[in-house]
Amino acid sequence: MAPVSEWRSSHPGLKSSSSSDGQSRSLKGGRHMKNHIALTALALVIGTGLAHAQTVLNLGFVGGPQAPEAIGMAQFAEEIEERTEGRYKIQLQGGGALGGDRDVIEGVQFGTIEMTVSSTSVVVNFAPEFGVFDVPFLFRDFDHAEQVFEGDIGTEIMGTLPNAGFVGLAMGGIGFRQLTNNVRPVTTAADVEGLKIRTQQNELHLQAWEALGALPTPMAVTEVYAALQQGVVDGQENPVGAIINNRFGEVQKYMSITNHAFTPVVLLINPGVYGGLNPDDREIFHEAAVNAMQRTREEVEKIQESGLDTLRETGVEILTEVDGDSFREKLEPTFAKWSERFGERLDAIRNTGK
Repeated sequence: MAPVSEWRSSHPGLKSSSSSDGQSRSLKGGRHMKNHIALTALALVIGTGLAHAQTVLNLGFVGGPQAPEAIGMAQFAEEIEERTEGRYKIQLQGGGALGGDRDVIEGVQFGTIEMTVSSTSVVVNFAPEFGVFDVPFLFRDFDHAEQVFEGDIGTEIMGTLPNAGFVGLAMGGIGFRQLTNNVRPVTTAADVEGLKIRTQQNELHLQAWEALGALPTPMAVTEVYAALQQGVVDGQENPVGAIINNRFGEVQKYMSITNHAFTPVVLLINPGVYGGLNPDDREIFHEAAVNAMQRTREEVEKIQESGLDTLRETGVEILTEVDGDSFREKLEPTFAKWSERFGERLDAIRNTGK
Protein backbone atom coordinates (compact mmCIF):
# COMPACT_ATOMS: atom_id res chain seq x y z
CA MET A 1 0.00 0.00 0.00
CA ALA A 2 1.30 3.49 -0.85
CA PRO A 3 2.54 5.84 1.92
CA VAL A 4 -0.03 8.29 3.25
CA SER A 5 1.42 11.24 1.31
CA GLU A 6 1.28 9.30 -1.98
CA TRP A 7 -2.19 8.00 -1.18
CA ARG A 8 -3.42 11.58 -0.55
CA SER A 9 -1.90 13.01 -3.72
CA SER A 10 -3.57 10.30 -5.76
CA HIS A 11 -6.98 11.30 -4.35
CA PRO A 12 -7.25 15.06 -5.14
CA GLY A 13 -10.87 15.18 -4.02
CA LEU A 14 -9.73 14.84 -0.44
CA LYS A 15 -8.41 18.18 0.83
CA SER A 16 -6.59 19.06 3.98
CA SER A 17 -8.26 20.68 7.00
CA SER A 18 -6.87 24.08 5.94
CA SER A 19 -8.98 24.13 2.76
CA SER A 20 -11.76 26.70 2.17
CA ASP A 21 -14.42 23.93 2.23
CA GLY A 22 -14.86 24.47 5.96
CA GLN A 23 -14.72 22.45 9.15
CA SER A 24 -17.28 19.78 8.15
CA ARG A 25 -15.28 18.57 5.16
CA SER A 26 -12.13 18.88 7.24
CA LEU A 27 -13.58 16.51 9.84
CA LYS A 28 -14.68 14.07 7.15
CA GLY A 29 -11.23 14.18 5.63
CA GLY A 30 -9.72 13.61 9.04
CA ARG A 31 -11.94 10.58 9.60
CA HIS A 32 -11.00 9.19 6.19
CA MET A 33 -7.36 9.74 6.95
CA LYS A 34 -7.63 8.05 10.35
CA ASN A 35 -9.45 5.12 8.77
CA HIS A 36 -6.75 4.85 6.14
CA ILE A 37 -3.96 4.98 8.71
CA ALA A 38 -5.72 2.31 10.76
CA LEU A 39 -6.12 0.09 7.69
CA THR A 40 -2.49 0.65 6.76
CA ALA A 41 -1.36 -0.31 10.25
CA LEU A 42 -3.58 -3.41 10.17
CA ALA A 43 -2.13 -4.41 6.80
CA LEU A 44 1.37 -4.02 8.19
CA VAL A 45 0.52 -6.17 11.20
CA ILE A 46 -1.05 -8.87 9.03
CA GLY A 47 1.84 -8.71 6.59
CA THR A 48 4.35 -9.02 9.40
CA GLY A 49 2.43 -12.00 10.79
CA LEU A 50 2.44 -13.74 7.42
CA ALA A 51 6.13 -13.04 6.96
CA HIS A 52 6.86 -14.81 10.24
CA ALA A 53 4.41 -17.67 9.76
CA GLN A 54 7.13 -19.99 8.41
CA THR A 55 9.31 -21.74 10.98
CA VAL A 56 12.78 -22.65 9.72
CA LEU A 57 14.44 -25.74 11.23
CA ASN A 58 18.12 -26.44 10.63
CA LEU A 59 19.00 -30.06 9.85
CA GLY A 60 22.74 -30.64 10.18
CA PHE A 61 24.73 -33.67 8.99
CA VAL A 62 28.19 -34.56 7.71
CA GLY A 63 27.37 -36.17 4.35
CA GLY A 64 27.96 -34.27 1.13
CA PRO A 65 25.08 -33.34 -1.22
CA GLN A 66 25.24 -36.64 -3.14
CA ALA A 67 25.43 -38.88 -0.06
CA PRO A 68 22.42 -41.24 0.17
CA GLU A 69 21.27 -39.74 3.46
CA ALA A 70 21.60 -36.21 2.04
CA ILE A 71 19.32 -37.11 -0.85
CA GLY A 72 16.89 -38.70 1.61
CA MET A 73 16.91 -35.56 3.75
CA ALA A 74 16.30 -33.38 0.69
CA GLN A 75 13.14 -35.39 0.06
CA PHE A 76 12.23 -35.01 3.76
CA ALA A 77 12.57 -31.23 3.49
CA GLU A 78 10.40 -31.08 0.37
CA GLU A 79 7.69 -33.25 1.90
CA ILE A 80 7.59 -31.25 5.13
CA GLU A 81 7.27 -27.91 3.35
CA GLU A 82 4.60 -29.24 1.00
CA ARG A 83 2.48 -31.06 3.58
CA THR A 84 2.60 -28.22 6.13
CA GLU A 85 1.76 -25.73 3.36
CA GLY A 86 4.95 -23.80 3.98
CA ARG A 87 4.53 -23.42 7.73
CA TYR A 88 7.76 -25.38 8.25
CA LYS A 89 10.91 -25.19 6.17
CA ILE A 90 13.80 -27.60 6.70
CA GLN A 91 17.12 -25.90 6.02
CA LEU A 92 19.67 -28.57 5.08
CA GLN A 93 23.14 -27.95 6.52
CA GLY A 94 25.20 -30.81 5.09
CA GLY A 95 28.85 -31.47 4.42
CA GLY A 96 29.81 -30.81 8.04
CA ALA A 97 28.73 -27.15 7.77
CA LEU A 98 27.70 -27.20 11.44
CA GLY A 99 30.53 -29.49 12.59
CA GLY A 100 31.18 -33.21 12.86
CA ASP A 101 28.58 -35.80 13.85
CA ARG A 102 29.17 -35.39 17.56
CA ASP A 103 29.14 -31.58 17.37
CA VAL A 104 25.80 -31.58 15.57
CA ILE A 105 24.25 -34.17 17.89
CA GLU A 106 25.26 -32.06 20.88
CA GLY A 107 23.74 -29.04 19.15
CA VAL A 108 20.41 -30.86 18.86
CA GLN A 109 20.65 -31.93 22.49
CA PHE A 110 21.31 -28.33 23.64
CA GLY A 111 18.76 -26.81 21.25
CA THR A 112 21.20 -24.76 19.15
CA ILE A 113 20.45 -27.01 16.15
CA GLU A 114 16.95 -28.34 15.58
CA MET A 115 17.58 -31.65 13.78
CA THR A 116 20.24 -34.07 12.56
CA VAL A 117 20.58 -37.37 10.74
CA SER A 118 23.52 -39.29 12.14
CA SER A 119 25.11 -42.71 12.39
CA THR A 120 23.94 -44.57 15.48
CA SER A 121 27.62 -45.38 16.04
CA VAL A 122 27.98 -41.77 17.22
CA VAL A 123 24.53 -41.50 18.80
CA VAL A 124 25.54 -44.39 21.10
CA ASN A 125 27.77 -41.94 23.00
CA PHE A 126 24.54 -40.28 24.16
CA ALA A 127 22.09 -43.22 24.09
CA PRO A 128 24.01 -46.43 24.96
CA GLU A 129 21.15 -48.77 23.99
CA PHE A 130 22.11 -48.20 20.34
CA GLY A 131 25.43 -49.94 21.02
CA VAL A 132 24.08 -53.35 20.09
CA PHE A 133 23.95 -52.27 16.44
CA ASP A 134 27.75 -51.83 16.43
CA VAL A 135 28.47 -55.53 16.90
CA PRO A 136 30.33 -56.70 13.75
CA PHE A 137 28.66 -59.17 11.38
CA LEU A 138 25.32 -58.68 13.15
CA PHE A 139 23.04 -58.12 10.15
CA ARG A 140 22.74 -60.53 7.24
CA ASP A 141 21.55 -57.90 4.75
CA PHE A 142 19.62 -54.62 4.45
CA ASP A 143 16.24 -56.38 4.74
CA HIS A 144 17.30 -57.96 8.02
CA ALA A 145 18.37 -54.58 9.40
CA GLU A 146 15.09 -52.92 8.38
CA GLN A 147 13.07 -55.70 10.00
CA VAL A 148 14.88 -55.03 13.27
CA PHE A 149 14.54 -51.24 13.07
CA GLU A 150 10.82 -51.41 12.26
CA GLY A 151 10.03 -54.13 14.81
CA ASP A 152 9.82 -54.26 18.60
CA ILE A 153 13.58 -54.03 19.11
CA GLY A 154 13.90 -50.85 17.07
CA THR A 155 10.85 -49.34 18.77
CA GLU A 156 12.25 -50.11 22.23
CA ILE A 157 15.66 -48.63 21.44
CA MET A 158 14.20 -45.52 19.79
CA GLY A 159 12.03 -45.12 22.89
CA THR A 160 15.14 -44.50 25.01
CA LEU A 161 16.15 -41.36 23.09
CA PRO A 162 14.11 -38.88 25.20
CA ASN A 163 16.23 -39.92 28.21
CA ALA A 164 19.25 -38.58 26.31
CA GLY A 165 17.56 -35.36 25.21
CA PHE A 166 16.28 -36.30 21.75
CA VAL A 167 13.20 -37.49 19.91
CA GLY A 168 13.79 -40.07 17.19
CA LEU A 169 11.65 -39.68 14.06
CA ALA A 170 12.86 -42.71 12.07
CA MET A 171 15.76 -45.11 11.68
CA GLY A 172 17.29 -46.47 8.49
CA GLY A 173 20.70 -47.34 7.10
CA ILE A 174 23.41 -46.33 4.65
CA GLY A 175 24.83 -49.77 3.98
CA PHE A 176 27.64 -52.09 5.01
CA ARG A 177 31.10 -50.82 5.86
CA GLN A 178 34.15 -51.69 3.75
CA LEU A 179 37.85 -51.33 4.60
CA THR A 180 40.26 -49.15 2.60
CA ASN A 181 43.98 -48.63 3.13
CA ASN A 182 47.23 -47.51 1.51
CA VAL A 183 49.60 -50.21 2.76
CA ARG A 184 48.61 -53.59 1.30
CA PRO A 185 45.72 -55.65 -0.06
CA VAL A 186 43.59 -57.01 2.79
CA THR A 187 41.87 -60.35 2.15
CA THR A 188 42.20 -62.01 5.58
CA ALA A 189 42.15 -60.83 9.17
CA ALA A 190 45.91 -61.36 9.38
CA ASP A 191 46.42 -58.64 6.77
CA VAL A 192 44.96 -56.04 9.14
CA GLU A 193 47.75 -56.48 11.69
CA GLY A 194 49.49 -53.19 12.44
CA LEU A 195 47.39 -50.98 10.17
CA LYS A 196 46.45 -47.56 11.54
CA ILE A 197 42.70 -47.45 10.89
CA ARG A 198 40.52 -44.40 11.39
CA THR A 199 37.36 -45.33 13.28
CA GLN A 200 34.34 -43.49 14.59
CA GLN A 201 34.39 -42.37 18.20
CA ASN A 202 32.83 -45.62 19.33
CA GLU A 203 33.81 -48.10 22.04
CA LEU A 204 32.83 -51.28 20.16
CA HIS A 205 34.57 -50.19 16.99
CA LEU A 206 37.78 -49.61 18.94
CA GLN A 207 37.48 -53.01 20.63
CA ALA A 208 36.88 -54.78 17.33
CA TRP A 209 39.84 -53.27 15.49
CA GLU A 210 42.14 -53.78 18.46
CA ALA A 211 41.08 -57.44 18.56
CA LEU A 212 41.99 -57.70 14.87
CA GLY A 213 45.47 -56.35 15.60
CA ALA A 214 44.96 -52.92 14.02
CA LEU A 215 45.76 -49.56 15.60
CA PRO A 216 42.36 -47.80 15.68
CA THR A 217 42.39 -44.00 15.65
CA PRO A 218 39.04 -42.28 16.30
CA MET A 219 38.43 -38.97 14.56
CA ALA A 220 35.61 -36.97 12.99
CA VAL A 221 34.89 -37.85 9.37
CA THR A 222 35.58 -34.26 8.34
CA GLU A 223 39.24 -34.79 9.32
CA VAL A 224 39.76 -38.14 7.60
CA TYR A 225 40.69 -37.05 4.06
CA ALA A 226 43.64 -34.98 5.28
CA ALA A 227 44.68 -37.71 7.73
CA LEU A 228 44.80 -40.27 4.91
CA GLN A 229 46.57 -37.87 2.58
CA GLN A 230 49.24 -37.03 5.17
CA GLY A 231 49.71 -40.60 6.39
CA VAL A 232 48.41 -39.93 9.89
CA VAL A 233 46.32 -43.08 9.37
CA ASP A 234 46.73 -45.87 6.82
CA GLY A 235 43.08 -46.55 6.18
CA GLN A 236 39.45 -46.13 7.17
CA GLU A 237 36.17 -48.04 7.00
CA ASN A 238 32.85 -46.74 5.70
CA PRO A 239 29.98 -47.66 3.39
CA VAL A 240 30.68 -47.28 -0.34
CA GLY A 241 28.55 -44.13 -0.59
CA ALA A 242 30.51 -42.39 2.17
CA ILE A 243 33.83 -43.45 0.64
CA ILE A 244 32.83 -41.91 -2.69
CA ASN A 245 31.20 -38.76 -1.34
CA ASN A 246 34.16 -38.01 0.92
CA ARG A 247 36.52 -38.65 -2.02
CA PHE A 248 38.58 -41.15 -0.04
CA GLY A 249 39.33 -43.00 -3.28
CA GLU A 250 41.67 -40.13 -4.17
CA VAL A 251 43.93 -40.96 -1.22
CA GLN A 252 43.52 -44.77 -0.88
CA LYS A 253 44.99 -47.65 -2.91
CA TYR A 254 42.96 -50.68 -1.80
CA MET A 255 39.37 -51.41 -0.83
CA SER A 256 38.38 -54.77 0.66
CA ILE A 257 34.72 -55.83 0.52
CA THR A 258 34.53 -56.94 4.14
CA ASN A 259 30.87 -56.07 4.89
CA HIS A 260 32.00 -56.21 8.50
CA ALA A 261 29.34 -53.92 9.94
CA PHE A 262 26.05 -52.32 8.93
CA THR A 263 25.65 -48.56 9.41
CA PRO A 264 22.28 -47.50 10.84
CA VAL A 265 21.33 -43.84 10.83
CA VAL A 266 18.67 -42.09 12.88
CA LEU A 267 16.83 -38.81 12.31
CA LEU A 268 16.77 -36.82 15.56
CA ILE A 269 14.84 -33.71 16.54
CA ASN A 270 15.19 -31.52 19.61
CA PRO A 271 12.42 -32.34 22.16
CA GLY A 272 11.46 -28.69 22.56
CA VAL A 273 10.99 -28.30 18.82
CA TYR A 274 9.04 -31.55 18.65
CA GLY A 275 6.89 -30.46 21.59
CA GLY A 276 5.98 -27.31 19.66
CA LEU A 277 4.45 -29.32 16.82
CA ASN A 278 0.72 -29.94 16.88
CA PRO A 279 -0.39 -33.60 16.70
CA ASP A 280 -1.08 -33.46 12.95
CA ASP A 281 2.33 -31.97 12.24
CA ARG A 282 4.03 -34.59 14.41
CA GLU A 283 2.42 -37.28 12.29
CA ILE A 284 3.60 -35.52 9.13
CA PHE A 285 7.17 -35.33 10.45
CA HIS A 286 7.19 -39.03 11.37
CA GLU A 287 5.74 -40.13 8.03
CA ALA A 288 8.10 -37.91 6.05
CA ALA A 289 11.04 -39.28 8.05
CA VAL A 290 10.08 -42.89 7.26
CA ASN A 291 9.74 -41.99 3.58
CA ALA A 292 13.14 -40.28 3.66
CA MET A 293 14.77 -43.40 5.09
CA GLN A 294 13.27 -45.48 2.30
CA ARG A 295 14.63 -43.01 -0.26
CA THR A 296 18.01 -43.23 1.45
CA ARG A 297 18.00 -47.01 1.02
CA GLU A 298 17.18 -46.62 -2.68
CA GLU A 299 20.15 -44.30 -3.09
CA VAL A 300 22.42 -46.71 -1.18
CA GLU A 301 21.46 -49.50 -3.56
CA LYS A 302 22.10 -47.28 -6.60
CA ILE A 303 25.55 -46.23 -5.46
CA GLN A 304 26.40 -49.77 -4.41
CA GLU A 305 25.91 -50.84 -8.03
CA SER A 306 27.91 -48.02 -9.61
CA GLY A 307 30.28 -47.13 -6.79
CA LEU A 308 32.85 -49.86 -7.29
CA ASP A 309 33.33 -48.82 -10.92
CA THR A 310 33.69 -45.21 -9.81
CA LEU A 311 36.41 -46.17 -7.35
CA ARG A 312 38.21 -48.33 -9.91
CA GLU A 313 38.29 -45.32 -12.23
CA THR A 314 40.10 -43.34 -9.53
CA GLY A 315 42.74 -46.08 -9.30
CA VAL A 316 41.51 -48.02 -6.27
CA GLU A 317 42.09 -51.78 -6.37
CA ILE A 318 38.85 -53.53 -5.31
CA LEU A 319 39.33 -56.82 -3.44
CA THR A 320 36.10 -58.82 -3.52
CA GLU A 321 37.48 -62.19 -2.37
CA VAL A 322 37.75 -61.57 1.36
CA ASP A 323 37.79 -64.35 3.96
CA GLY A 324 35.05 -63.14 6.29
CA ASP A 325 35.36 -66.23 8.48
CA SER A 326 38.92 -65.29 9.39
CA PHE A 327 37.61 -61.99 10.77
CA ARG A 328 34.85 -63.73 12.73
CA GLU A 329 37.28 -66.25 14.19
CA LYS A 330 39.68 -63.58 15.37
CA LEU A 331 36.80 -61.65 16.93
CA GLU A 332 35.40 -64.70 18.75
CA PRO A 333 36.70 -63.77 22.24
CA THR A 334 35.30 -60.26 21.81
CA PHE A 335 31.96 -61.63 20.60
CA ALA A 336 31.70 -63.47 23.94
CA LYS A 337 32.18 -60.19 25.79
CA TRP A 338 29.53 -58.48 23.68
CA SER A 339 27.08 -61.35 24.17
CA GLU A 340 27.44 -60.95 27.90
CA ARG A 341 26.82 -57.22 27.62
CA PHE A 342 23.82 -57.24 25.29
CA GLY A 343 22.35 -60.60 26.28
CA GLU A 344 19.02 -61.67 24.83
CA ARG A 345 18.65 -58.58 22.65
CA LEU A 346 21.69 -59.62 20.61
CA ASP A 347 20.25 -63.08 20.05
CA ALA A 348 16.84 -61.59 19.21
CA ILE A 349 18.40 -59.42 16.50
CA ARG A 350 20.29 -62.34 15.00
CA ASN A 351 17.14 -64.46 14.93
CA THR A 352 14.87 -61.79 13.44
CA GLY A 353 13.47 -62.92 10.10
CA LYS A 354 14.78 -66.48 10.34
